This record gives sequence, structure tokens and C-alpha cells, in this order.
Amino acid sequence: MLEYLARRLGLSLLVLWVIATITFFLMHSLPGGPFTGEKSLPEAIQKNLEERYQLQAPVWQRYRAFLGRLLRFDLGPSYRYLGKGVNQILTEAFPVSATLGVLALALAFGLGIPLGIQGAVRQGTFFDQILLVFTALGMSLPTLVLAPVLLYLFALRLGWLPPALWGGPAHLVLPVVSLALLPTALVTRLVRSSMAAVLPAEYLQLARAKGLAERAVLYRHALPNALIPVLAYLGPLAAGVLTGSFVIERVFALPGLGEHFVASIYNRDYGLIMGVTLFYSSLLVGLNLLVDLVCAWLHPRFALVRQRGGGH
Repeated sequence: MLEYLARRLGLSLLVLWVIATITFFLMHSLPGGPFTGEKSLPEAIQKNLEERYQLQAPVWQRYRAFLGRLLRFDLGPSYRYLGKGVNQILTEAFPVSATLGVLALALAFGLGIPLGIQGAVRQGTFFDQILLVFTALGMSLPTLVLAPVLLYLFALRLGWLPPALWGGPAHLVLPVVSLALLPTALVTRLVRSSMAAVLPAEYLQLARAKGLAERAVLYRHALPNALIPVLAYLGPLAAGVLTGSFVIERVFALPGLGEHFVASIYNRDYGLIMGVTLFYSSLLVGLNLLVDLVCAWLHPRFALVRQRGGGH
């Protein structure tokens, strides 16, 4: 287990370095810069800004300086939010994105697990057919389409919920529901299929023969084994929720990391682009590592298979 952990940590750090390097050189290979736009600054002011932020230095020197700051966990300054560092912007914006993502995942698991269990227990019934239709719609309906529809219907048309911005709990309902539909459908499908494969197992028949209640058989004995595929998919699922939050934050005007990421690309804010990219990459790599460790702890054979396969 320790060897597996060390190997995964090394691979995770390598992945993050590759992501940082590719993003840095791709970003600096594009024409223009953070201080070029439709309204050009006076030449003297633009020159002073470029000298202040060392934008006239060769790319390899800027890359070396970037790695040096990164080793100190300093992501540098923002070129558009003057007076603010990237670390400060991430600290202020991340709670919004984290709240949105955690609530969406909690809703997805809170609904998807019991719905998937009931779908497996009631295979072939009318309930199961409705459930399959719901999950098919949830996996095929883009967030970019669903969010404006919910916004128009429940905020603008009916007036039940606020349309946008970041305020009280009511402001969270539409963004969270919009973001949670796809993961809810995926979790429901995964739990249904894995539970359907587990239910005929002999140890469950033995548990029933001992007189255990059906609820105890399902949730205490069948569900832990059925959740292994769901846990293994938690990393990619979280990635989908995080990238989906970019769209949600734009639609509902939420001041999260997605809003800053889109604005940083438009404004060519090199420091903020690198900061948000590395922050999300570290979050996803770390979450994938945590999920693999949990699965390996629950089933040691999982670690052996991942070690031989070398996959992430």
C-alpha cells in the first residue's frame, strides 16, 4: 500500500508539472499580451507595464521565474486586477465554486443512490422504465440548455426564485439543480447496474435466510460492494461538475472561479490563467488520488490492478 501511495504521488506531481509546462508555453506562444487590446495604451505606459511584469524577458526566463514562485506556492500577480495577487483571487472566489460543486455532488449522491437501488430492485417495472428515461434525459441534456430554461421558468416566468447573483440560500437552488442533473443521472445508472449485478450473490441470499430485513440486506451488505464502481468514477464525475460550473457561473452571474477563468482568457491575464488551471488540476488530481486510495483500502486488489496497469 505504501509503495502504491508513493508511486501515485510521484505520478500526480509529474502530471501537474506537465500541465503547468504545456499551459505556460501555449499561453505565451499566442500573439499579443495582457496589455494589448482594442484600445491600445500609450507606448510609454505599455512599455513600463511590460518591464514591471517582466513580459519583455525571454520565455525561458519567465518560465524559470514561474517555477521558482510555484515552489513557494506563489502564483504571482494578476495583470488585470491591479493590486491583487492570484492567490488572493483564488481564496476569494473558491468558496463560491466549492459551495456550488459540493451541494451539486451531495444532491447527486443523495438522490442517485436510493433511486439506483430502487431501480435495481424493481427491474422491468414501470418505475424502472421511468427511471431509465430520466437518466437518459439527464445524461443527454446539456447544462448550457437546462440552466437558461430553469432560469426563465422559475425565476422570470413564475418568480419563485431569484434569477442570478450570489446571496442567500434561495440564490443557490437553480444553479445547484442545473449542475446536479447530469451527475444525478450518472450516479443513478451506476448504482442501478452495480446493484443489479450484486443482488443475485449467494451471501445476500444467506443474509436473507438468516432473517435479516430486506432494508438491512440492501444497505448494509449489498450497497458497500455496489458503491465501488461509483467511487472509482468519483474523480471524473467531480471533473464534470467543476467544468460544468464554468457555464453555470456565467449563466447565473456567480463570482466563482469559472467566472474568473473565462475573464482571464478574454483579458489574457497570464497569471490568473495559470493559477486557475493549476488550482483545478491539483484539485482533480488530488481527488482522483484520494478516490483510488479509498478503493484500494476497501479492496486491496484494486491497488494491485492499478499498479500493474499504471492508469490514473
